[in-house]
Amino acid sequence: MFYIQYHDSQGGSQHIIKELRVNDKILGREVRVVGEKGEQLGVMTVAQAKELARRNSVDLVEVAPTSVPPVCRLMDYGKYRYEQTKKEREAKKGQKLSLLKEIRLRPKIGAHDYEAKVRSIRKQLEDGDKVKVTIMFRGREITHSELGIKILKRAADELSDIANVEGQPTLLGSRIHLMLVPKPSNKVKTKEGQTDNAEIKNS
Repeated sequence: MFYIQYHDSQGGSQHIIKELRVNDKILGREVRVVGEKGEQLGVMTVAQAKELARRNSVDLVEVAPTSVPPVCRLMDYGKYRYEQTKKEREAKKGQKLSLLKEIRLRPKIGAHDYEAKVRSIRKQLEDGDKVKVTIMFRGREITHSELGIKILKRAADELSDIANVEGQPTLLGSRIHLMLVPKPSNKVKTKEGQTDNAEIKNS
């Protein structure tokens, strides 16, 4: 038994699918065979087990490679894989995913633009996403970093009804970041078809 790891078409989350040895990929000398309905068919050589599968128009699938001897089952492997994929899709339908989004502000932002940014942050939080609020400085503006911290504190206070602050404001180069996360009571939007990994979108 081994595992295949791959990325989805959007380059997002990784899915792990169990891959079983089937038919000619099964090695060894003897195997314990289980029938299609779970009945015990006994221990036989691999060649005999493959022939039994061929006569019944099914596949010989190794389901317990670490057993002594390994356990193989007679089944329609194509149908099995289809059902497993279908179950995975069904499980994802109800999965609640959270994205990380970034909203950028300037230290000398005007009142109108500030209000628009706060509305945008609120919408992302209501959708269940984390928001990284970033103050961007230019040139010598960084010498007045307290202006940026003041804006971040103001925004956090105005959004305190739906968001919690995660950590403290962080200065990285010419930017100050503050992370806001939705409060547990907020309704989290289900995002079908999105990736499991957090991704950053800029406003």
